[in-house]
Amino acid sequence: MINKKQEMLEHNDKLIYYAQYIKRKWLILLFLVLAVFAMSVISVNAGSSSIDVWEVIKTFFGLGSEKASLVIWQIRMPRIIIAIIVGAGLSVAGCVMQNNLKNPLASPDTLGVSAGAAFGANLAIIVLGAGTILYTAGDAVAINNPYIVTICAFVCSMGAAMIILALGKIRGFSPEAIVLAGVALGSLFTAGTTLIQYFAPDVKIAAAIFWTFGDLGRVSWHETFIIIAVVVLAAIYFILKRWDYNAMDNGEETAKSLGVRTERTRFLGMLISSLVTSVTVSFVGMIGFIGLIGPHMMRRVIGTDHRFLIPASMLAGAAVLLISDTLARTIIKPVVLPVGAITSILGAPLFIYLLMKGMKESSRR
Repeated sequence: MINKKQEMLEHNDKLIYYAQYIKRKWLILLFLVLAVFAMSVISVNAGSSSIDVWEVIKTFFGLGSEKASLVIWQIRMPRIIIAIIVGAGLSVAGCVMQNNLKNPLASPDTLGVSAGAAFGANLAIIVLGAGTILYTAGDAVAINNPYIVTICAFVCSMGAAMIILALGKIRGFSPEAIVLAGVALGSLFTAGTTLIQYFAPDVKIAAAIFWTFGDLGRVSWHETFIIIAVVVLAAIYFILKRWDYNAMDNGEETAKSLGVRTERTRFLGMLISSLVTSVTVSFVGMIGFIGLIGPHMMRRVIGTDHRFLIPASMLAGAAVLLISDTLARTIIKPVVLPVGAITSILGAPLFIYLLMKGMKESSRR
């Protein structure tokens, strides 16, 4: 009788502990949602054009001035929405890649997918003539056919992903094979980009470099809806596979014993992650390190349970890109800095830290 009571007490303690565990995760997610909302409000009010908070509120209700409506609805709101969705997409892609490959350094940047997009954009701008110069007072460099650039960037980045997955299939989708194939292919695309630029005139080189900077302001409302559709559908798939990813965290054999088809899950996870990366990068240019920063920050805060890690990574990526874009627009306004440079400044120290940490762990073994 005493043993049964003791077992019941232990069982109740476990239930209480689990309830507190789940509550803490939900509170973190709620905090992240509020953080993204707060950053969106700050971002709407930030910029070279001075618009006070009251004018912003009136504009949202259709009572603002014509100038405020133009600035908020045509310039700032598209940037805010695209920052949220691109940050979320790149971050969740990095989260899934790190799980599938069991490599903390895996991300769209380190696996060659972004390098493939950069090669495609350079090919379109320099070889196909999509880059030009506008003969205005400022002689501004511009991309005169952004659709060709977007299509070429998407085709090349997805081509890179398919080659990586094909090479991985030869070795049975081992994480080591996929990572090494991604690094090698990224180097190959970078070399191809360098050769194209070497023989190009200065105007086209300037246009190609302008594309690689990354710019959230170049996306229209129509293109925004395309990116939203891709990222939302991918996020739904990843959330549905959350239990499989949790099982794979415990090892290949454990996952297989639980009925997870690991090779198929890894293939589809990498394919959809690459699709998200290809779509976002082909529209906005190179946005570095978001796929590395978001998942790692959240893994330390919320743990490795993918039921919570996937949405947390998306929210963290959205917040980081929102902060980066707001800084890019306000540091030396009215000049808008490349948002990709800001994210790289934030992400490079984390990358070095993870690399050094990995070397220390290897030396201990």
